[in-house]
Amino acid sequence: MKNISNIMIMLLLTILVAGCNKKQITTLEFIQKAEGVTFKQVSGDTMFNAVYMLRFKQPVDHTDPSKGYFEQKVHWSHINFDRPVVMVTEGYSMWGTHPCELTQMLNTNQIIVEHRYFGESVPDSLDYKYLTIQQAAADHHRIIEFFKQIYKGSWLTTGISKGGQTTLYHRRQYPDDVNVSVPYVAPIIFEQEDPRIYTFLDTVGTEECRKKIEYFQEETFKRRDEIVPLLNKFAKDKGISFSLGTDVIFEYVTLEYSFAFWQWGRGNCEDIPDTSSISAEDMLKHLLNIVPISSYTDKGIESSKSFYYQAYTQLGYYGYKLDKFGKYLKAVDYPTNSIFGPDVDMTFDPTQMRDINNWLQTEAKNIIYIYGAADTWSACAPDVSMNKNCLFMMLKDGSHGTRIRNFSDNDKKLITEKLKRWGM
Repeated sequence: MKNISNIMIMLLLTILVAGCNKKQITTLEFIQKAEGVTFKQVSGDTMFNAVYMLRFKQPVDHTDPSKGYFEQKVHWSHINFDRPVVMVTEGYSMWGTHPCELTQMLNTNQIIVEHRYFGESVPDSLDYKYLTIQQAAADHHRIIEFFKQIYKGSWLTTGISKGGQTTLYHRRQYPDDVNVSVPYVAPIIFEQEDPRIYTFLDTVGTEECRKKIEYFQEETFKRRDEIVPLLNKFAKDKGISFSLGTDVIFEYVTLEYSFAFWQWGRGNCEDIPDTSSISAEDMLKHLLNIVPISSYTDKGIESSKSFYYQAYTQLGYYGYKLDKFGKYLKAVDYPTNSIFGPDVDMTFDPTQMRDINNWLQTEAKNIIYIYGAADTWSACAPDVSMNKNCLFMMLKDGSHGTRIRNFSDNDKKLITEKLKRWGM
């Protein structure tokens, strides 16, 4: 009996110690003890119990730490150690710290990671050869390993557009890091200028609408002499600058019109103005309502250099068919990758994206793809119809802003059931 009593006492002590240890650690104590992490506590959404902004020490080259380090910005929002984790793989700088759609749906902890070479997560020396799919995926792997010290439950990664690409290439490199991935509107591209975009723009919508778009572009080019001075005045009034030259910007924005029209769904065909009866001022106003001018300003181009490097070396991009409008071009130094100059190697290598695409079609599991059928980027959605371990959701008439909340109740139920089945 005495031995039995001793065993019972030891068992009870073990349970008590385990319970104390579980309660011992706090979020603050965890990061205070972490090496290579600096932090500050910040305010955040009321759904969270603690929110921190971290600087996470990362090797510039994960295969050779002697190349130096940089600090990667990470936003960490905590509810409970027993809840799952949603990690947002940004493709650019950190755009916000609010809870994402899936965090709200699943009531999870949340980690947002700024992409290397964007925003504040930039090495002292901008050697672009370390801005690769493999290096970025390794960044996310190290962060997941770090937080798995305290979060033992299910993990989900998600991202939007280029962030969705980031989700997929991290998952390809480290397929067992997380339980589920939900990339939104993520193109999988195999060329510097993917021709599937041209096919999409030649077939999307109705023929009447496509003709109206093309006609507006052509008339805009024809009224260049009226519109370019107005674009100059617009830039001056807004305090923005175009070092590439207003003529270059005018041509790019006009070429971009058809892509942007469908990508964002900002207008509808009935809103395309009749150019025979409107002023040049109104033409420019409509053009800039559809095409975000910020991408073409000096500030926009400078902040997007890392994106263009990735696009033109590994991720792929798109171009413009010039058979219709080439005769109107006077200023554009084509292609767009000329912004880097001759000192940066912009050779495109499709190897990684083709490998990712093959993996998505054959071996990938527990991935939910979200796309909008009217989004120009949907032309580059992967064909995963033969992979029964994933779920592909295409929203009819959906734009680049398509989210789970935009789907029908039946589709949302299907998505939530998959998430639950896969451990979320």
